[in-house]
This record gives sequence, structure tokens and C-alpha cells, in this order.
Amino acid sequence: MWRYLGVVVAGLAVWWLYGQYASSTPADAEATLAVAAKPTLTTDRPEIIPDHAPSDIVEKGAAPDAVALTDPRAATNRAKSLVHAGRDALARDDLIVARTHFSDALANSASAHERSTLRAELTRIGNETIFSPRLFPDDPLVERYVIKPGDTLAKIAKANKVSADLLAAINSITDKNRIRAGQAIKVIKGPFRVVVEKSTYSLDVYLDTTFVKHFRVGLGADDSTPSGEWGVATKLENPTYYPPRGGKMIAADDPTNPLGERWIGLTGLSDETHNLLRYGIHGTVEPDSIGKSVSLGCIRMYNEDAEALYSYLVEKHSTVTVRQ
Repeated sequence: MWRYLGVVVAGLAVWWLYGQYASSTPADAEATLAVAAKPTLTTDRPEIIPDHAPSDIVEKGAAPDAVALTDPRAATNRAKSLVHAGRDALARDDLIVARTHFSDALANSASAHERSTLRAELTRIGNETIFSPRLFPDDPLVERYVIKPGDTLAKIAKANKVSADLLAAINSITDKNRIRAGQAIKVIKGPFRVVVEKSTYSLDVYLDTTFVKHFRVGLGADDSTPSGEWGVATKLENPTYYPPRGGKMIAADDPTNPLGERWIGLTGLSDETHNLLRYGIHGTVEPDSIGKSVSLGCIRMYNEDAEALYSYLVEKHSTVTVRQ
């Protein structure tokens, strides 16, 4: 009997211990398994930069066309943020900050309408901050310069990689050979550079990374305007025309001269262009050809536009990028 009672007691003890184990251990084990089995979430989508930090993406000094944003959504968000920041700066009458934001927005905007609007705004701001006598505090693109004894306007322009004609124009100097020591002038820090988009027949001018001017152009028939990198080699006023495929030479100032009044000769800098000769940017006697592909390969501009571009670019320093 006592033996039987011992077996019963032992059974009850085992049953009680099992109940304690069942009420605690499985829940902890399940939690442990759940943590171990919880997947680590990853995504291939690039981070979208928040709107409140519009100036942190573009590395200082990077060209607008070098912005490393490959996701269209990120670029769109970036452009919207920059436009908003630019408008806030305009409301504060801070044209320099507005110019920076709008120019960065242009580099990120894919919409043709947005790009046209931004170009128009930047042209207006550029005319006031760069191409006028007015100096704005903390503008990195220009500076006040006091003429020293022995200075010439050509010497000052060369040191800053801009043309003497441009410095004379923005400082209302009527005679480039007559400046005086102690005179304060506004100087632009060059050089200017050009980007030509063949698909849109457009030519954009930049100062450092800042967009400043936009022009329409005519291009070569049958895609004969070579894409690639070019340098400005020569600049000629009233050029003589020598037909590249033979024929009669046309003298300077001849009303039939197809080059107009300005010639900007180009030299190849990239693999696609290094061995190409006799390409350039010039005016035209056929204004209806602007926005069309009809030339022998050169880039055509309205005569007044070619004269303006001529005053911006300098030999051996300014570059021209031609894209599809």
C-alpha cells in the first residue's frame, strides 16, 4: 500500500513540474524564435533627401551636369526643394542665394517647362548680379577691383579669364585703353563655359556651376555637328569665309558672308573631337536656319547672340560641351 502511495505522489510531482514548464518556457522560446526569424529589411531605393536640406547634395564646385542623382523621383524632389528655397531667398531679396538654388534646381529638373522657367529666372538674376555694375555682398562670381598703376583693362581681364570687352561693358568704360589708377571696377571671375544640347537646339552659358544665359542655335545637317568636348581656340571679328569644301572665298563685311560678324573657332579636347578641324560657332545670314539642322557642321547663332557669346568666351580657357 505504501509502495502504491509513493508511486502516486511521484506521479503528481512530475505532473506539477510539467505544468510549471509548460506555463513559462514555450512562450519564451517562441519569443526567441520570433526574434531570430525576424528578417532584416533592405531596399535598393536611394535615399530621398529631405526638403529642409536643399544645399547638401551637390558637392561644392561640381558642374550642374555632374550631379549624381540617378533616381528620377529623387531628382524631382530635389528640384522642388531647391525652387522653394530659391523663392524664399527672393522674398528676402537675397539674389545670390536664390541664384545658387535655382541653378542647382535647373541641374535636377527634367521637365522642359520647369527648365524654361528656371532659365528665365536665372537670366534675370544674372543680368542684375553679374552683367550690371552693381556689386552684391558675398557674391563668389565677381569682385571689386581697384586699378593699380600700370594696369590695363586687357591685363585685368586676362588675369580673370574674361574678355576686356565684357569688363568695359559692365563698367560703362567707353574707351578700353583709358582707365586710371585708383578707379574701382567690377570684375567677373571667369572663365565662362558652354553646353550645347543638340536635341533641343540650345546653347547654355555657365559661369562656374551657375547658369547665366540661354540661346537658340542651328546645327549641322545629318547630325554633322560632332558631340564631345571642345576648347575655344580663336576668336575673330568680321571673319573671312573660306568654304571647307572648296569654292569662292567671301570677304569680311560682305553681306553674303555666311559667318556673320563673329567667329569662335573650336579645337577638339576629347577622343571624339581631338582630330577634327575647322569647326566653330558663328553668326549667320540665314536667321531662319536657327533651330534647324542645315549647316555643314558648325554651330550657328543669331548675329546679336553670337556677338554676346563672343564677349563671354576667352581663348584657351573657355570650353564648349556638345551633347546629343
